[in-house]
Amino acid sequence: MIDRVDSWLTIDQVADILGVSASKVRRLIEEHILFAVRVEKQPMIPAHLIQNGEPLPSIRGTMLLLLDMGFSESEAIEWLYQDNQYLESSPIEALLQGHKAPVRRAAQALG
Repeated sequence: MIDRVDSWLTIDQVADILGVSASKVRRLIEEHILFAVRVEKQPMIPAHLIQNGEPLPSIRGTMLLLLDMGFSESEAIEWLYQDNQYLESSPIEALLQGHKAPVRRAAQALG
């Protein structure tokens, strides 16, 4: 998954972009509005999760759906970056293109 992300941001960088504190960014991660992956032991956020100065709105619902289906957080993140036959791309690419409903249908098809 890490190799599919071309740009990473630290929690402090995301805080600067969003105009909030680092603790608020950590809360956004806890609430699944954003997610972080440890890269060299430091939590890093994929830069593409920030669109037009805001968190990508479709992440939270998609993450909650996957977690409710029994995925761990790391498994859910991994699924977002795997190529998906139904979507003809990875779920994260589809979300970035605004295709939330097909991504959620693909996730529900797993259960």
